[in-house]
Amino acid sequence: MKTPIILFSRIKLIFFIMGCVLFLFSCKGKGSADDNADNVKAQTPVTVTSINDSSMADYINLNAISAFLQKNYVKANANGYIQEVNTQLGHYVNKGDILFTIKTKEAQAIGNSINILDTTFKFSGLNKIKAAEHGYITQLTHQIGDYVQDGEQLAIISNRASFVFLMQLPYEMRAYVKINQDVQLTLPDGEKLKGNISSFMPTVDTLSQTQGVAIKINSGDQIPENLVAKARIVKLSKPNTASLPKSAILSNETQTDFWVMKLINPTTAIKVPVKEGIQTGDRVEIISPRFSPNDKIIVSGNYGLADTAKVKVVQ
Repeated sequence: MKTPIILFSRIKLIFFIMGCVLFLFSCKGKGSADDNADNVKAQTPVTVTSINDSSMADYINLNAISAFLQKNYVKANANGYIQEVNTQLGHYVNKGDILFTIKTKEAQAIGNSINILDTTFKFSGLNKIKAAEHGYITQLTHQIGDYVQDGEQLAIISNRASFVFLMQLPYEMRAYVKINQDVQLTLPDGEKLKGNISSFMPTVDTLSQTQGVAIKINSGDQIPENLVAKARIVKLSKPNTASLPKSAILSNETQTDFWVMKLINPTTAIKVPVKEGIQTGDRVEIISPRFSPNDKIIVSGNYGLADTAKVKVVQ
C-alpha cells in the first residue's frame, strides 16, 4: 500500500509536467504571432506598372532666330530733295509701288521753270522711286524735305518670300539634318509652327563651330525679325518599342548600372538589370531584357529595396 506522501508527490509531478507543456505551447503561439506581425510590418507598400509598346523618338532642341535672308536697298537716283514719302516703317509694299518722289537739285534751284525745259530730254525734275520687290519696310532713313545724294540709301525692304528661321546647328550633328526635313518650331508664346529645312549656310562660325540652317515656315502670320524659337529635330525614331516610366528605373551613384524591381509573386520583388535606350518625356526605352505584358514592375516605393524584398501592392 502506497503511503499518502508518495501519492501526493506523484500528483504534484503530474501537475508540474502539465504546466510545462502548457507554457511551451503558449510561448510557441506567441512567437508565431510575433513572426507574422514582423512579416506584415516588413512589407513595403508599392505600386506597379507593366511594359508598354509605343512609338518613341529622341529629339535635338536648338534655338532658331527669325530673319529675312534677302533685303532690297531703296536708293536715291539723283541729287535732290525728297518731296513725297508714300510708306512708313513696318508697312508691307508690293513690287512697283511708288515709295519716294525726289525733286532734283537743279529743278529746286530753277523753281517753277519745268515747263520751259526742253521736253526732248524727258526731264520733269521729279523722280519716282519704286519698290523693287514685295516685302516690309524694315528701315526708313529719310523723310520729306531731306536732301539726298545720288545712290544714297532711303529705305530697306525685307523680302517676305525670304523669311526664315535661322538655326545654329553644331557641325557634329549635321548627320541628323537633311534638306526638306520637317521641323517643329515653338514660339515664345507657345504657338507651334511646321517648318521645313530649305538650305545650309555656306560658312561655319569660327568659335562655336555651328552652321546656320534656314527653316522655311508655312504661316501667313506676320512674325517679327529676331524672334527666338525652339526648333525640334528628330534624332532617332522607333515606331514600336518597349518602355517604362522613368520612376521605375533605378541606378547606382555613377549612373553606370540600371535595374528595375519585378514581382515574382504578390509579395516578393527581385532586382532585374536592364539596358536603357532613348528617353522621351517621362518614359525610357528598355532594350533588354524583354519583359512580357504580364510582368509587374514596381513604379513607386522601389527606392532602396533590396533583392527579394517583401512588398505589398497598393492601388
